[in-house]
Amino acid sequence: MISRLLQRGLKLSPPLTRDVVVRRDLRVPMPDGVDLLADRWVPRSGGDGLPTALIRSPYGRRMFGSVMARPLAERGYQVVIQSVRGGFGSGGTFDPMRQERADGLATLEWLVEQPWSDAIVLYGLSYLGHVQWAVADQLPPQVKAMIPVVTESALTLEFLRADGMSLETPFEWGVLVGTQQRPLAVLRKPFQDKKTARALHTLPLQNADVMAFGSRSDYVQDVLAHDAGSPRWEGFDHSHRVAGVTVPVSSIGGWYDIFLPGQLRDFQALQDNGRSARLTVGPWTHTEVMAAPIREAVEFGLAHARGEEPPHRAPVRLYVMGEEAWRPFDSWPPSGYSPTRFHLGSGGALGPEAGESSVDTFRYDPADPTPASGGVRLARDGGRVDNTALEARPDVLTYTTPVLDEDVEVVGEVSAEIWFSSSLAHADVFVRLCDVDPEGRSWNVCDGLVSLTSAEEPQCAAVRLWPTAYRFRRGHRIRVQVSSGAFPRYARNPGTGEPRATATRMVAASQSVHCGPDRPSAIVLPVR
Repeated sequence: MISRLLQRGLKLSPPLTRDVVVRRDLRVPMPDGVDLLADRWVPRSGGDGLPTALIRSPYGRRMFGSVMARPLAERGYQVVIQSVRGGFGSGGTFDPMRQERADGLATLEWLVEQPWSDAIVLYGLSYLGHVQWAVADQLPPQVKAMIPVVTESALTLEFLRADGMSLETPFEWGVLVGTQQRPLAVLRKPFQDKKTARALHTLPLQNADVMAFGSRSDYVQDVLAHDAGSPRWEGFDHSHRVAGVTVPVSSIGGWYDIFLPGQLRDFQALQDNGRSARLTVGPWTHTEVMAAPIREAVEFGLAHARGEEPPHRAPVRLYVMGEEAWRPFDSWPPSGYSPTRFHLGSGGALGPEAGESSVDTFRYDPADPTPASGGVRLARDGGRVDNTALEARPDVLTYTTPVLDEDVEVVGEVSAEIWFSSSLAHADVFVRLCDVDPEGRSWNVCDGLVSLTSAEEPQCAAVRLWPTAYRFRRGHRIRVQVSSGAFPRYARNPGTGEPRATATRMVAASQSVHCGPDRPSAIVLPVR
């Protein structure tokens, strides 16, 4: 039933067989004497010697196997799905990310010694993709390709930027891995999700994990206490391994995925070093179930495993939102798109020139924070959503072009330079790019946040927004939102300068956006 539902729901090609067997709880020895458990999914007949897709997961093998391993085992692979250290029967203690290089290399060594294994393809999304990068510069010759999906080589570190602390995603993940092995965890997840959402309002934040699930989470505590440069994160960053990859890599990302900037950085490193790599980016969030990884495993992974060339396609394939079409490109970022400034102006205008000087103000209250609405989130309401209600709030400013008389295509890196001041020294600047349709609905395209200090005097806040590929249609308008938060995607700025883990006071602030020739606030879009 699962096989048929996946085929129909994802519009997959028919399988070669549905007669798949699972050999459970294979013991994979690690050098320190710990055994990790793995399941092998294989066609009932003729499975030995088929290319092996290796999936290493912290989320268990049963449910993940049905969704991730079965479609591949039905379409030309045998699949080994392994529980990483400390999870779902595997020995040792789960210490996220830090153990994956040594354990991954030992697993590969074990796999190449199995009489039924020949060519190997590394496959998986998110954490399951990060573990591929952890071993990518020391692969045995039996590994023929990598397919990392919605992931990057320095997982977690994007959340820890000193100039903008992510909260929702690392906290939710810490709760997930802290509760997933409890009895009836799957059935209790809706209830747990509500508790987690309430816990994000906890002050001080360092108590939020206990409020969410009754226990301390070392991962959550580390996220709250240590920025990206801390020695605590040693072993998380494998970006220096990317250029050393010698096998073909096919990366699959989403425009609303939390790890997109790092994934594009990894692809650029492969591209700049002349490695065999291709990139696919679709209109997806991090948690969307999509067919692209399975199709790529079959078309790209199997071909390389057999010593063949996969079907020809451009190195970069992007879904251009607004146009709602897939397009080929030669590189990322693609050539032919020029940085173009759209200036914020008085009266909520957005245009090519910096108009007369003006100041717009709003009040930001962290006790009633500007909410996250759609965008880059694990939550079910992530992605593109109607921002009309968000923009009606008094703590959100908007700047909008006149109706476009021709299409405007934006593909590449997006940034903003916002001249900003606050009644407090500590403040955040959140910028969002939106598409306003002819009915007046405002749809979010991409966004970003930066934290400021010494904000009492006007300064230029450099905001890095998520990359995008978007066509603003003739008859639509381009809009920029400016606010001071997107909670709980980003932690609330308490306005006091206290560490966010231990802050207990919230102070409201008067925020100002300055525009004009001397303070030319603008968003910078790559336009062709």
